[in-house]
Amino acid sequence: MAAVSLNSYLSKVSQTWNAGEGDMLAALLSFRDSHIANSRLQISDPEAQVERVLDPPLDEMVAAHLRACWAWSNSDMVEAYKCQGIVVSSFAKLLGAQRDENWLLPVMYVVCLDLRLFALQADKQKRSAGRGKPGETLEKASEGIMACFRVCAADARAGEDVTKRWGMLNLVNQLFKIYFKVNKLHLCKPLIRAVESSALKDRFSKSQLVTYRYYVGRKYMFDNNFKEAEEYLRYAFEKCDRDSKVNKRLILIYLIPVKMLLGQMPKESLLKKYDLSEFCGVMAAVKEGHLYNLNTVLEDHEKIFIKWGIFLILEKLKIITYRNLFKKVTLLMKTHQISIDAFTTALKMMKVEDIDNDETACILANLIYEGRIKGYISHQHNKLVVSKQNAFPPLAASS
Repeated sequence: MAAVSLNSYLSKVSQTWNAGEGDMLAALLSFRDSHIANSRLQISDPEAQVERVLDPPLDEMVAAHLRACWAWSNSDMVEAYKCQGIVVSSFAKLLGAQRDENWLLPVMYVVCLDLRLFALQADKQKRSAGRGKPGETLEKASEGIMACFRVCAADARAGEDVTKRWGMLNLVNQLFKIYFKVNKLHLCKPLIRAVESSALKDRFSKSQLVTYRYYVGRKYMFDNNFKEAEEYLRYAFEKCDRDSKVNKRLILIYLIPVKMLLGQMPKESLLKKYDLSEFCGVMAAVKEGHLYNLNTVLEDHEKIFIKWGIFLILEKLKIITYRNLFKKVTLLMKTHQISIDAFTTALKMMKVEDIDNDETACILANLIYEGRIKGYISHQHNKLVVSKQNAFPPLAASS
C-alpha cells in the first residue's frame, strides 16, 4: 500500500465496502497501516476526488481520514484529531443505518482507538503551546466514542451472530481509559451497569475482559469496595497473558494493596519477579505492626505511590498496622484487661506525635467496630478488655 495512487486506494475502499470485508476496510482506515505514510494519500482537500468514487456517508468518512493523514504528516495533531472526529461521527451514522449486520465492528475499533490517541497527542500539543485545559480534547473525544457505544447497546433485537452488542466492551474499555485519565470515574458507573446486565458479559474476548476487569477492579478500589476490587483484579491478573509481564505488573500495582487491606500479604518472590520492591518495606512494616517504619517507607516512596494513584489506599494500611502493634502489646501484657496507657506508650515508641489516651481509645474503638479486635473499652477503669478467645481475629475474617 506504500505507493498506490489515490484512485487505487479509493477503489480498494469501495471493493471492501461492497464485499462487507470489515478487517480489510479497518486496515484502510487505520493509522497503524502503512498507507498513512504514502504522500499521495496525504491530501489537505480530498473531498471532490473522493466524492467521484464513493457514495455518502462513506465519502465523508474517507475524505476526513485522508485529511487526517495530511495533518498527521505535518505533525498537526490538533487538526488530525478534528478530522478523526469527523471520521467517527460519520461512522456512527453508517453503523446506525445498518440493520442485522455487524461486519463493521473492526472498523469501529480502529477509528475509535485512533480518535482517543489523537486526542491525547492534541492535548499534549496544546499544552506545549500554552493553550487549553489538561485533558479537554480527550474528554471531548469520549462523546464520539459514546455515540458508537449507544448504537451498539441499542441493537437488542438482532440475532446473536449479527448483533452490534459484541462491540460494546471494546468501546467501554476505550471510555474507561479516558475517564481514568481525566479523573471522571463517576462516568464509569452506567457503562459497568450496561456490561453487567448484558447476556454477553462473560463471552467477550479474553483480552477485552481482562482490560474491563482491570479498570472495574480499580474503580471498586477507589470506592473502598475491596472484596469486589480483589475479585476483579485477581481475574485480570490470572487471565492476563503469561508473557505480558508489563500488563501483569500494572495489575499487581493495584491488586497488592487491595490484598494487603484484606489481610493477604504478597510473597517476596512475587514482588521480586515483577520488580515491585517498593512494596517490600510496606509489607514488612504492616506485618510487624511497626507504625514508624510504615510512615517512613510511605514517605520514601511517596512520589511513585502518588503517581500510581495508590498512596491514599496504602495509608489505610495504618489501621491494620495498629491492630498488629496492639496485638503484640496484648501478648506482652499476658492479660485480657490492658491499660490504655500501655497502648499509648507503644504508639509513643513508634514516634506518633501528640498522642494521648483519648486518641488511643479512639483508635481502639475503630478497631473494635471494624471487627479487628474482639472486646470493649472500660472507660471507668481506662482499660481495653479483650475476649479470652481469639481476641484478634485473622485479618481475612474481619475484612
